[in-house]
Amino acid sequence: MSDNRYEINIDPDWVKKYALRIVVGFLLLAAAVTSTKTVGPEEEGVVVQLGKYNRTVLPGLNFILPYGIENMYKIPVQRQLKQEFGFRTRSAGQQSEYVKSSFGDESMMLTGDLNLSDVEWVVQYRIVDSYRYLFRVRNAEKTLRDMSEAAMRKIVGDRTVNEVLTVGRQEIASSVEILLQEMCDEYENGIRIDQVVLQDVNPPEPVKPSFNAVNEAQQERETLINQAEAEYNRVIPRARGEALETIQLAEAYALNRVNRAQGEATRFNNLFEAYVKAPEVTKQRLYLETMERVLPKIGNKIIVDDKGNNVLPLLNIDKAKTTNTP
Repeated sequence: MSDNRYEINIDPDWVKKYALRIVVGFLLLAAAVTSTKTVGPEEEGVVVQLGKYNRTVLPGLNFILPYGIENMYKIPVQRQLKQEFGFRTRSAGQQSEYVKSSFGDESMMLTGDLNLSDVEWVVQYRIVDSYRYLFRVRNAEKTLRDMSEAAMRKIVGDRTVNEVLTVGRQEIASSVEILLQEMCDEYENGIRIDQVVLQDVNPPEPVKPSFNAVNEAQQERETLINQAEAEYNRVIPRARGEALETIQLAEAYALNRVNRAQGEATRFNNLFEAYVKAPEVTKQRLYLETMERVLPKIGNKIIVDDKGNNVLPLLNIDKAKTTNTP
C-alpha cells in the first residue's frame, strides 16, 4: 500500500521578499481608502486631528491623514432639517403616513388656565456654523429638541386653552420661533431657526366631544352676533340719514318762515312809516294797488251808477256775451 503525500517546500527568502510587499501594499491601499473623503454639494467637512479641530473643507474630493490621525464629520449646512414633536413621519410622499402613538409625552401640555392640550409641532432649521454645531454643544440635535420642547411649554403655559386651540395658534408659533432662536444664540450651537409650525392642536381625547360641542356653540354665537351687527349696520345708518334729512328740512322750513315773517314785518313797518307821513296818498295808493290785483280775477265787469234807473235795457248784454265768450 502506497502512501500519497506531498511535501511543499517554501523558501524563507521568498516569503520575506513578497510578504513585505504585500503588507506594504495593503497598508497603502488602506491609507488611500481612509484618507479619501467625498463631501456632498449640500455639506461641508469638519476635519479633526487627534481629537482637535483642524480645518473645514468645501464640497468635493478631499484628503485627510489616514489611520485615525484625522477624522472628518460631514455637516449638511445647505439643507433644511426638521424635528417633529408629538408624531413622526413614517413615509413621506403624496400620502404621507404619520405615527402618533408613544409620543404623547412630548405633545401633552398644561395651559395657563390649567387645562390640557395636545400640541403637535415641527421645527425647521439650518446649520449655519458647523464648528459651533460640533464643538460648542454636546449632542446639538438632542439639545435643540430639549430647547424646542421647553420653549413650546413656556409659551403655551402663558395662554388659555381657547387661545391655544383657536385664535392664538399663529402667535404661539411666532413666539416659540423667536424664543428658540434666542436660546440657540445663547448656547452658540450654530443653528438658525427657519420656522416653527403647529401641525395639529387638539384637546385630550377623553374631553374632545365636550370641547367640540362648546366650540360649535361659540361658533354659533359668533354667527348670530355677526348677523345682528350686519342688520344693525343696515338699519341704523338709514335711520340716521332719514333723521338728518328730516332735521334739515325742518331747519329749512323754519328759516323760510322766519325770513318771510321778517320780510312782511319790514314791509308793514315801511308802509306804516309812509302812511304816517301822507295818510291820504297812502290810502289811495293801497286802494289802487288792491284793485289792480283783484279786478283781473273777476272776469266780465259791469259798472253802473247806484242812482241810475232803467239802465239794463240800454246795455247790449248779448254783444258783451258774444265778445267775452272764449
